[in-house]
Amino acid sequence: MKTKSDVLNRFVIIMAGGRGERFWPLSREKTPKQLLRLLGPRSFLQEAVERVLPLVPAKNIFVITTEAQLPEVRRQLPKLPRQNLVAEPMGRDTCAAVTLGAALVGARSTTGVMAVLPADHRIPDAKKFQQVLHDAFDLAARGQAIVTVGIKPTEPATGYGYIRVGEPLPPPEGAKPYKTPFYRAEQFVEKPPFERALEYVNSGRYRWNAGMFIWSFVTITEGLQKHQPEMYAACQRWFHAAAQPAKLAKLLAKDYPNLKRISIDYALMEHAQNVLVAEGDFAWDDFGSWTALARHLKADPEGNCAVADFVHVDAARNIIFDARTKDRRTPIAVVGLRDAILVQTDDAVLVAHKSQAQKVRELVRKLATDPRYKKLV
Repeated sequence: MKTKSDVLNRFVIIMAGGRGERFWPLSREKTPKQLLRLLGPRSFLQEAVERVLPLVPAKNIFVITTEAQLPEVRRQLPKLPRQNLVAEPMGRDTCAAVTLGAALVGARSTTGVMAVLPADHRIPDAKKFQQVLHDAFDLAARGQAIVTVGIKPTEPATGYGYIRVGEPLPPPEGAKPYKTPFYRAEQFVEKPPFERALEYVNSGRYRWNAGMFIWSFVTITEGLQKHQPEMYAACQRWFHAAAQPAKLAKLLAKDYPNLKRISIDYALMEHAQNVLVAEGDFAWDDFGSWTALARHLKADPEGNCAVADFVHVDAARNIIFDARTKDRRTPIAVVGLRDAILVQTDDAVLVAHKSQAQKVRELVRKLATDPRYKKLV
């Protein structure tokens, strides 16, 4: 049975510093994907916080973001303590954000257990997710395990990393069996070509890597000490300054330019021998590009998904999104268009073929280099 002290010793780090370039023109540097309301009244970030509040008190939830996004993050999350919303001076990939999160948690409790979660996932069934997270917290608190959540693949997706899992683990000695199955992680695999992804799905031994991690402060710092000593040294410095936000901000500004740009997967997960996989048996989507939106919108008989005043003749399988306020919307009329993405905002229009959705990121970088369009980024 969980005691109050167990709950108070749980923490959540939400990583909300991504730029979401593939959702341009709606996503901008100051309001990236995780801060948008694409599918309802709340942003992805607000949903991420709401999903964990039944498990973790608000004072134990940290959000790591960027200087540009911090004002909007504060506006969207007024119930979280201001000092829990921390800006990185610059992007240094996920290992730096995880290290900063560990320092923040360790300063509150060196026996703390933390979940590191992305801010931009869509998880419609919060209850199933909460059960998995609850069990993972318990398992991570019992020993030196690094727990990651693996999602049962529903298709041979080539845009996700995969994890090969071993046999199911028995429950801890003297404890009730968990509702969530756990496995030993045998191998992390980068985004595979279609044929290999198909093999993975058919084998039943692979899970999508959802980028969610649960570990104790002791476990993550020991892992950094062994595999990323420079990050470990930075963690120690930040740990001692974490209780003083102004001092921490100065230290981060000094340290960040010299940090290695590396993901937590490359930095730690692929080297560690103590990784366990929790079965993420819930609907999940990480919204990598505009094409993901079609999975969550009702299509018309021709397969068009529209959030707009949309009229067409002989158009099929398009994604149409009008982000203008309703009083400024005008009809979007389409003839003979197939498999396209059309996004309209107050100051820009995107037209792309669905097969090229990933290249919107290249377009954003091109816009950023042109003085005429820099303001659109």
